[in-house]
Amino acid sequence: MDGLDFASTGGLRSNGTHQYRKTVLMISIDGLRADYLDRGFTPHLFEISQVGLRAKFMRPIFPTLTFPNHWSLLTGLYAESHGIVGNNFWDPVAETSFYYADPKRSWNSSWWYGEPIWETLERAGVKTANLMWIGPPETQGGTSPTFFIPWRDKVPLREKHDQIMEWIDLTLEERPQLILAYEPSLDQAGHSKGPGSKLVNDTLKQVDAFAKDIHSSLAARNLSDIVDVIFVSDHGMADTSHPKWLYLDDFIGMEGLADIDHEDGWPSMGLRFSEHCNATRYLEMLLAAAAENSDKFDVYTHETMPERYHFSENYRIAPIYVVPKLGYALTNRKESVGFFSKGNHGYDNQEPSMHAVFVADGPFVDHIKARRSLRQGIYVMPGFQNVEVKSLVGKLLGVTVSRDSHNGTEGFWEGYLHN
Repeated sequence: MDGLDFASTGGLRSNGTHQYRKTVLMISIDGLRADYLDRGFTPHLFEISQVGLRAKFMRPIFPTLTFPNHWSLLTGLYAESHGIVGNNFWDPVAETSFYYADPKRSWNSSWWYGEPIWETLERAGVKTANLMWIGPPETQGGTSPTFFIPWRDKVPLREKHDQIMEWIDLTLEERPQLILAYEPSLDQAGHSKGPGSKLVNDTLKQVDAFAKDIHSSLAARNLSDIVDVIFVSDHGMADTSHPKWLYLDDFIGMEGLADIDHEDGWPSMGLRFSEHCNATRYLEMLLAAAAENSDKFDVYTHETMPERYHFSENYRIAPIYVVPKLGYALTNRKESVGFFSKGNHGYDNQEPSMHAVFVADGPFVDHIKARRSLRQGIYVMPGFQNVEVKSLVGKLLGVTVSRDSHNGTEGFWEGYLHN
């Protein structure tokens, strides 16, 4: 008989574990910087990192922003390949703007290139569930997760826990094998008060309690050996409580400001100048200023963008990009700066403060540690790029992820998951 038998047995509920298929629960805690786990405010996640698996860090793609990186985690693609080149940007072909905070301007599938792992799985007949993870409700291929709950702000963690368990408790025929969940409160705290703030530390405690509740609920269902739980984040957070300002009009003048048609991104700035002005002249002015202030910012074009950014081969990427160094922020003297976030991200993805977290627990972790004779010990993976995550999820669920569908490293997980 399918379904759950919640008869209490010494405080532990039995549910017929044999009726569960392999399951992956991947939870993104927005803004969870890799070194936050060492502060002492996340005892449960730290314990997982000791008895389970922790990467030294997970490197986000550039730009180190929320929307590009959440889509990279699912598609395994860099921004130039999946098309979400910022939280906000201008598309010169569609002649319209993508704006992350407006579903009408961000949920249309035409913006989102690539095949997210939930589409790969759904095509293979594996049910998936999406709890507020960033991305469209339907891909360009017309595929949707079996279960989709769109993002909304200020949702209690208990409500998210309960929704996850509601999916876990479905019958065998209905139950999703991949559950994605997203939580933004830590990122919001970091922006509001800065990464070293009491608010961030208090939010870390709340997130840790949520993680513990997830594991406790899985254990109560005898699912600890069935469900792989992976905690990830999209980026870290830098202290910008005392930013050093870079005034764009100091470099290109007020006339140059007036000739800008579109500004993309933050804290980096993608510039599109009017076709009626001498854009080459402004580029030369910016390059000269960057040469004089090489410790403060860089200026790139598609031809000079660092190769490691993988951020040039897409028409949505502005032709000129001004990238400030950590601690600096771009503005202009024409507009009042007003409130500026005490914490920010979007900087060079090699900066340690931009590094994201990867912590996992479950049967695949036991397999890794057994192969390394570390079942009783601690194993910390070297840092890796977040474009590797898609193929991991596919392997855990036994579904082939086409090599040409992602930018991850061929065979990256082979040494970890195969005998």
